[in-house]
Amino acid sequence: ILCIRAPCLACRVCSINVYRIQLAVSLEEGAGGGGGKPQAAVASWLAGGGRGAVRGAGPAAHPGGSDRYSLKIQPVEKMHLAVVACGERLEETMTMLKSAIIFSIKPLQFHIFAEDQLHHSFKGRLDDWSFLQTFNYTLYPITFPSENAAEWKKLFKPCASQRLFLPLILKEVDSLLYVDTDILFLRPIDDIWSLLKKFNSTQIAAMAPEHEEPRIGWYNRFARHPYYGKTGVNSGVMLMNMTRMRRKYFKNDMTTVRLQWGDILMPLLKKYKLNITWGDQDLLNIMFFHNPESLFVFPCQWNYRPDHCIYGSNCQEAEEEGIFILHGNRGVYHDDKQPAFRAVYEALRNCSFEDDNIRSLLKPLELELQKTVHTYCGKIYKIFIKQLAKSVRDRYARSPKEK
Repeated sequence: ILCIRAPCLACRVCSINVYRIQLAVSLEEGAGGGGGKPQAAVASWLAGGGRGAVRGAGPAAHPGGSDRYSLKIQPVEKMHLAVVACGERLEETMTMLKSAIIFSIKPLQFHIFAEDQLHHSFKGRLDDWSFLQTFNYTLYPITFPSENAAEWKKLFKPCASQRLFLPLILKEVDSLLYVDTDILFLRPIDDIWSLLKKFNSTQIAAMAPEHEEPRIGWYNRFARHPYYGKTGVNSGVMLMNMTRMRRKYFKNDMTTVRLQWGDILMPLLKKYKLNITWGDQDLLNIMFFHNPESLFVFPCQWNYRPDHCIYGSNCQEAEEEGIFILHGNRGVYHDDKQPAFRAVYEALRNCSFEDDNIRSLLKPLELELQKTVHTYCGKIYKIFIKQLAKSVRDRYARSPKEK
């Protein structure tokens, strides 16, 4: 009897485990490329949790808890990207997200913080891209600590200071890339994401310098508060190890006691609100001035702005390797002041996800860029297309499964 029943028991355990593997895999696939539970943890001041539209809701981990026979499926690593969109920033944000999707290799999880009236439009546009199966997204309302919400909302541009609270809202997210809406990725996000592995044991975040040339720098000439390094840092592209950010106790000039992220923000604002011009970016500069060991500084080609060329080229890394991430601040995507920036934006905005369309965007873009040589940025137009051309080539060199 034992000889007969033992194989049956083994078969039963085996079949249960096969079912679990199939269930886990099907949930992974249903989540769109990366699978996984959307990280929608919210801060304590949010009543009732986070709002949002999520493709592929549902946990990717297998059910079953502590069953000693169950097999764990190692999920594919997802890259988390956050953006804050208010006002007339829908189209600009969608173009940024498109540039992220086109070249990235690993699956993406988008965390989109937007005003309520934009949620329906974001959901409709992103759901139209669901056939790609390479990303998930979660929509969140704009939210600040209730007792000081009005102060945070009016700091610099509407909603801009939301980024300061990402470590407190996205409690379950370990690492995150925050970008402004006017960012364009000209190479895979995977490449900037890999910089997380270059952090030393004390570094919690990475940003690029605000300026390369001190003679045109803003912070070193006009700031009335402490700032990081020689020219300050720009927070439009900010890579964060948020687990470390939440755990760290920060040195500061308000008390001898070190404060954690959630405790230091409001005292900083109260002390410096009459002296800061660029809002949340200034607060970050103050924080890293007192904690310089906590910042990893990446080169200007990872956050290339008009300041790097409008008075002459001053980002050497971009001259050598091309622009990796284009940052169209000063509204240059939407006016004629810097046509080189606008040409790249229009090319990616009008590009679809079809392979032929992506492959064929380079030649027309180069022709448009050649028309901009009457400007300082246009004189070095080749740096705008150098890395983009490589990204397109690499995309088609990868196997279909990797695209």
